[in-house]
Amino acid sequence: MSTTFETGLGVFFLLGMLLNLGFAAYYFRAEKNAAAGLFWAAVAGPFLVQAFGFLAHLGWALPPGPREAVDFIMGPVTYTGLSVVGFCAFVTFRRTLTNPHVAWGLFNLSLVFAGWAVTDPEFRKIITKPDNVPIPLLIYSVGFFTWLALRRGVLNDERMARNEPPLEKLEDEKALVWPDLVYTELIAMIVCTALLIVWGIVLKAPLEQPATSSQAPNPSKAPWYFLGLQEMLVYYDPWMAGVVLPTFIIIGLMALPYIDFNRQGNGYFTFEQRKFAMFTFMFGFVVLWVTLIVLGTFLRGPNWNFFGPFSYWDPHKVDPLNNVNVSQIFWLNWLGKPLEGMNPLVRELPGIFLVVVYLFVLPPLLAKTVLRPFFIKMGFVRFFLLVTLLQFMAALPIKMVLRWVFNLKYVVAFPEYFFNI
Repeated sequence: MSTTFETGLGVFFLLGMLLNLGFAAYYFRAEKNAAAGLFWAAVAGPFLVQAFGFLAHLGWALPPGPREAVDFIMGPVTYTGLSVVGFCAFVTFRRTLTNPHVAWGLFNLSLVFAGWAVTDPEFRKIITKPDNVPIPLLIYSVGFFTWLALRRGVLNDERMARNEPPLEKLEDEKALVWPDLVYTELIAMIVCTALLIVWGIVLKAPLEQPATSSQAPNPSKAPWYFLGLQEMLVYYDPWMAGVVLPTFIIIGLMALPYIDFNRQGNGYFTFEQRKFAMFTFMFGFVVLWVTLIVLGTFLRGPNWNFFGPFSYWDPHKVDPLNNVNVSQIFWLNWLGKPLEGMNPLVRELPGIFLVVVYLFVLPPLLAKTVLRPFFIKMGFVRFFLLVTLLQFMAALPIKMVLRWVFNLKYVVAFPEYFFNI
């Protein structure tokens, strides 16, 4: 690390110390909680020690052991599995995890990990790229607003359980569009414009030479906001990942207000009154979109191979991966019949059967069993529209797991007609 970078890390930990002192002052003054104030003031101490170490240029760095351990356990299955488990745990234990003390503790741990992680040269190469700078902002901003929404929901659920109105009803003052809202939007627009100008001057845009097929960058990545879409291309053909699934996302978001039958939870934060809607939307956005952007930014390297966060991006790395289709598993592996010369329709019958069962048999079963209350309240059309949207959303994690665990490429494969699922 250069001395300038170490100085920047020292300032980073110094700001972390100031944040904890401010948090402690809040509990001293506003909450009148001396114990909590003393605790967070004590937490500021380790941040001060780390700030001193980096400002003094002592050459501190993350030891090889933790880096190698993280790289060893990190893989696509582990990463996605931990994302799903972490999200479900956060929702299930939301009363505990959204507690300000617990949330602030997790925030401090993330700051410490982030500060020490950038001492690794390989991780620093990725995190300091100008087009990757928005990703840490994305992680912390999404984390904060997700916490804020769930925290408000928890507080409102507790208030309504005591027959008290939600917090939003206590602040039910109306604001005029003109001048209040327009002035606020104007000021926000000016501030954002100034911020983008400074950003564009300080962080040079990663412009490269004109595109040419003779010299393509490796890895060749889309802009960060399309990395989730590019990750889907690993598991689906372009017509599916680039056309069908994004179209269903747009249609689903447009149809949600007409599908929703729940009259509760309008105008205030709540979780208990809108469990299904909250969980489904947050899972789709946080787990199936944001985590894919993070994966594509930090863990996808040359040749779109998966690398640990502290691994060297070796352009010569080759991961052996056998593409297996359902037809091959059924006819060749199970029945021992060769696929050569077989009629394409007959060859793909097992995959077609699975798709038909998933799309057309599963919804009626859900209507009669697990989702029967939804079917009764929503009616035939709205229910089956909802289930269809959920099926296409669930198809992505299902295909991801099948790809990683069984090397399954296609459920239905008609290369003769360029049609694959």
